[in-house]
Amino acid sequence: MAATQEEIVSGLAEIVNEIAGIPVEDVELDKSFTDDLDVDSLSMVEVVVAAEERFDVKIPDDDVKNLKTVGDAAAYIAKNQVAK
Repeated sequence: MAATQEEIVSGLAEIVNEIAGIPVEDVELDKSFTDDLDVDSLSMVEVVVAAEERFDVKIPDDDVKNLKTVGDAAAYIAKNQVAK
C-alpha cells in the first residue's frame, strides 16, 4: 500500500534527522532542504537514497534538483511510489 502524505513527511523527517541531525519536528512541508534544514548537496544525495529505499521509489538525478522543499519531495514520492 502506498504511503500517505503524512507518512511520507514523517519518514522524510526521520531521514533528515538521521543524516543532518535536524530535529524531526523542524522538518515541515514548507522547509527548504538547503536554506532551512542545512542539507548540503552531499547530504541531499543521502536523503534521496534513503527515501528511495524507504518509499520504494526511484528519484532520477535530473529530478533531484527540483526537490527544493520537503513538500516538493513528499509530493514527488507520493506521485511516483510503487503501490504494493
